[in-house]
Amino acid sequence: MHHASAACHLFGAALVAAVLACAPATAQEPAPAPADPFVRYEGKSGPLQGKKVLLVSGDEEYRSEESLPQLGRQLSRLGATCTVLFALEREGGTIDPNVRDEIAGLEMLAEADLLVLFVRLRDWPDEAMQHIARYVEAGKPIVALRTSTHAFDLKKDSKFERYGIRSSTWRGGFGREVLGETWIDHHGGHGWQSTRGVMAPGADAHPILRGVDPKTVWDPSDVYTVRLPLPEGCTTLLFGEVLAGMKPDDPPAPPTKDEKSEKLIDLNAPMMPVAWTRSWKAPNGAVARTFTTTLGAGEAFLHVGTRRLLVNACLWSLGLEAAITPELEVSLIGTYEPLPFGFNKHRRGVKPSDLAWPPR
Repeated sequence: MHHASAACHLFGAALVAAVLACAPATAQEPAPAPADPFVRYEGKSGPLQGKKVLLVSGDEEYRSEESLPQLGRQLSRLGATCTVLFALEREGGTIDPNVRDEIAGLEMLAEADLLVLFVRLRDWPDEAMQHIARYVEAGKPIVALRTSTHAFDLKKDSKFERYGIRSSTWRGGFGREVLGETWIDHHGGHGWQSTRGVMAPGADAHPILRGVDPKTVWDPSDVYTVRLPLPEGCTTLLFGEVLAGMKPDDPPAPPTKDEKSEKLIDLNAPMMPVAWTRSWKAPNGAVARTFTTTLGAGEAFLHVGTRRLLVNACLWSLGLEAAITPELEVSLIGTYEPLPFGFNKHRRGVKPSDLAWPPR
């Protein structure tokens, strides 16, 4: 019985092996497609219908990776199709604003009607910078936020060295040449003196300020130093009042005595521009509409005046100022809980697809 049982066992095993050998191979599951390195908000109807806006984030401190998706949603509500690009980790595809030397998706500038830029000291390769240069030097519109005055810090052997903050070709790089100013200094106390908007004399009739109450334009980040007067073609819309603290209703910062000279220093005399337009003549003769604000911390977008200022600026930059009304909807879309500004304080593990709206 023992020998018969063993023989049956061996026969059964051989039969199973033969059946498996003849069975058709199971098709392998296809590898999942790589995730898009961007998030897109499709527009439908509204004054921006048919327009394509490319929003490029990439600063280590002020949470552009959070604010630009919110701005993209705002513009898509008005009809634009908005695509937001991010600095991404090389492995895993999560958002990491500390990655300064590469970004995917800039080729979409070829079809973009508007560039919204919020980056800091990027050292992108020529393959990426060529798309920036082609767009900018065609005289197309730009809306630039805070650190974009010092957007690029390129190596000397870059074909686009002129865009870098250290450039000897364009003094002050892209910021000074195109927008009107580069990085100079912090004017207010960084991290302890916030910024409130003040209407520039004569600017109240400008379309970008239509419906904007300057007192509702607030930013926890401080005022940047700007050399006065701004270059030719610039028009100041808002000045930044340096506040004594970090709340929107704090009083203006009082004059203080300089320890060395013993002179009184009043940071609000004169006030620095924090929002201005510029008509910039491109190499091809086209005149670009640009709007620059040195505001931009993620928490600033919690305030209606800041959001309206940016939405209006995008419409104006595209030549659609007739569509700017005080009634334009600028309420927040979806959950928006930006982290405070600061280096190495971005949310970890977030992928562009996580910022889709409506959520997937």
